[in-house]
Amino acid sequence: MLRRRIPSWELMMSSPPISDKDRKMAERCVECPMCVGARRKQKGFAFWFVRLVEGGLCPYCKAYERVYGRRAHEPVPTETE
Repeated sequence: MLRRRIPSWELMMSSPPISDKDRKMAERCVECPMCVGARRKQKGFAFWFVRLVEGGLCPYCKAYERVYGRRAHEPVPTETE
């Protein structure tokens, strides 16, 4: 029997709403020295470590991804005007 691969946009459409708990946990990721270093430098030990743990081990990184729509190691987009 073939399994249908679900597109990422379809998963995002069916995700539950973001809770206050998710927001509080994402705030911890925003303030985390390791995640801040990974987002700022985009290289080195912090970057490697955050990429390793963000998906499966760290609940704060998971909450960051749910709230902000990007991985914890990805740089924060800047406004260009």
